[in-house]
Amino acid sequence: MFLHDKFGRAITDLRISITDRCNYKCVYCRTGNEGALYGDLDFDDYLRMARVLVGMGVTKIRLTGGEPLLRNGVVDFVRELAKLRPQGLKPHSDSGSNGTAEAVPFQNQDADPLDIALTTNGHLLADLAQLLKDAGLTRVTVSMDAVDPDRFARITRVPNGYDHVLAGIRAARRAGLWPLKVNCVLMRGFNEDQIIPFGMFAREEGVTVRFIEFMPLEEGRTWSPNTVVTLDEILARMAEYRPLVEIPHARSETARRYRFDDGVGEIGIIAPVSHPFCGHCSRIRITSDGKIRTCLFSIWDHDLHAQMRQGASDEELAEFICGVVARKEERHHIGEPDFVPASRTMVHIGG
Repeated sequence: MFLHDKFGRAITDLRISITDRCNYKCVYCRTGNEGALYGDLDFDDYLRMARVLVGMGVTKIRLTGGEPLLRNGVVDFVRELAKLRPQGLKPHSDSGSNGTAEAVPFQNQDADPLDIALTTNGHLLADLAQLLKDAGLTRVTVSMDAVDPDRFARITRVPNGYDHVLAGIRAARRAGLWPLKVNCVLMRGFNEDQIIPFGMFAREEGVTVRFIEFMPLEEGRTWSPNTVVTLDEILARMAEYRPLVEIPHARSETARRYRFDDGVGEIGIIAPVSHPFCGHCSRIRITSDGKIRTCLFSIWDHDLHAQMRQGASDEELAEFICGVVARKEERHHIGEPDFVPASRTMVHIGG
């Protein structure tokens, strides 16, 4: 029996933020006044956490930040992660309804490799793409919020960043980091006119473009429903360019997927505000300072690294994780009267 929450959702996806530092100051994320707040752990600590969770059923690991490519040693870390297989520890099959369990050994040397992904702003990717691929990285997602250099600079507040990111995308494609996804956070008044240009970009560059509804996770806490460009609006706007056809996606996928009617180019839309997908959530997150977050919008952190500092064994870490996952939230409450903002903003959680 692998790791499940009290709603019966299997936890198979782990996101590890390896830094909350970032070299960009995107308007929908940062005020521009705050830098890193929580610091980084040694890669050995993240590796131990990953090893325990892989033994509990995790099959996908995504490295995030901040900007993860700012960390020296990230290529070596990917190489160590790539050695992991579903092995180590998992809850005993007699675990109780509260999710706690005796941890028992589990070995499966013949299991498929981990799916190891990375989310980056792409600024440093061109020089690292092939090295990451050779180390065992499976795929990469690049955050890019405009395909116009001037608009890109206004959003990121970094001059001349567009050319670096475009070079990173093309280097990742050459390296075979696939599927290659480009994420665009749409924010009314900033970049909603980029929808059709991104459709063209997806077709020309051979990447999957994914639009993300703006969520209340920015440092300035200025979010309002009026700033959200919704899934329905995106579809209507793209149809002015050419029709999209929805294609199947796994229930736990965050994005609804579409292809253009001629089969050239794929678009995804991640719509947590207008079309929540919490019911099939398979993710937990570890922050750069070693806290478990069971939901992007959690108001609580669970200090896994503190357990390690206190000398917990791998078996005890597994029991702690089971207890945390048993308290995983059913859903978020964005837009509802009782909504409470997450206790951390996005850059300090990890995407």
